[in-house]
Amino acid sequence: MRIVSGTLKGKRIIAPKKLPVRPTTDFAKEALFNILNNQYHFSALKVIDLFSGTGNISYEFASRGAEEIIAVDGHFECVKFINKISQELDLPIRTVKSDVFKYLKATGEKAHIIFADPPYNFEEDSLQQIVETVFSRELLLEGGSLIIEHHKKIDLSSLDHFSEVRKYGNSVFSFFE
Repeated sequence: MRIVSGTLKGKRIIAPKKLPVRPTTDFAKEALFNILNNQYHFSALKVIDLFSGTGNISYEFASRGAEEIIAVDGHFECVKFINKISQELDLPIRTVKSDVFKYLKATGEKAHIIFADPPYNFEEDSLQQIVETVFSRELLLEGGSLIIEHHKKIDLSSLDHFSEVRKYGNSVFSFFE
């Protein structure tokens, strides 16, 4: 994986092959961050990265100057890898090893952007549960967005708070505000 912009632009990070992940492609990631760049000043952002996997999205936010990033993943090796890279690169990423649904129900943290990249085999009901929990618990700061990356065969446009969808190959980003 490669960091596409910011202070670490071009930095390659090699994740162990044993991690159960499907990182966001550079093409989709660059498109997503072009959208966010027009909406937010990264230096003032607080971000929660759900199903963070290798930390790909967290590193991109950190490279662009986000002040605080919380990376949540239930897999110990993923959390360990993110901690290692964060320490090596001196990034403002705090990891939480937790089931994402338990984390969302228990956390008091709020963020400008909550990004969720669950496994592509997640059912639409589980994605809906993420949306409902984020908004019922008021986990977004004012003007914030929930972004869910999912497979192109899933349509989340009927859910409450849906604002737009962007498609990049097999990757789809649904935005909720």
